[in-house]
Amino acid sequence: MSLPVLLRELEAFGQSNDSAIAERPRRMLNITRDTGELLAVLVRAMGARRVLEIGTSNGYSTLWLASAAEAVGGRVITVEWSEFKCGLAARNFERSGLSEFITQVQGEAGALLQSSAEAGFDLVFLDSERSEYSAWWPDLKRVLRPGGLLVVDNALSHAAEMAPFVALVAADADFATCTVPVGNGEFLATRASA
Repeated sequence: MSLPVLLRELEAFGQSNDSAIAERPRRMLNITRDTGELLAVLVRAMGARRVLEIGTSNGYSTLWLASAAEAVGGRVITVEWSEFKCGLAARNFERSGLSEFITQVQGEAGALLQSSAEAGFDLVFLDSERSEYSAWWPDLKRVLRPGGLLVVDNALSHAAEMAPFVALVAADADFATCTVPVGNGEFLATRASA
């Protein structure tokens, strides 16, 4: 199946599923298409060959990242706690033809971050449990290479929830930050390269 067709199918599925289901664990909570386009451009512009995604859901955002990573000779590691969502994502990765560029991890993101190498990632996309972000910050900072980029979804749609984390990162002298009004709002933080 062609990637554009699959992405449109997943967009429609996410919207219909989330409008019919109230329980958060069964909702897809996918990024918007323009956020996917932004992520793909950022990966290509940076030549980001080592990409980490925290929060796979059904793999919609992963496919945007992986298609761009493939173009620059890279790979995506994506972590998701929900076994149900991991199963959906695995099927979508197979259908996309991009599965060889994706390493899927079912587990807790904090543990994955703790076990990841220092400066091991060029770009980290964070779209997970917002209440955990501040606790993850020391490891997020450690695993991001100098010149690397952190992108965090929901910076405007959930601004109050995001405020403590945004303030924490913005106060770090090693990072330059901004919020971009794309999709649900993307908080960007780049690590100084020197």
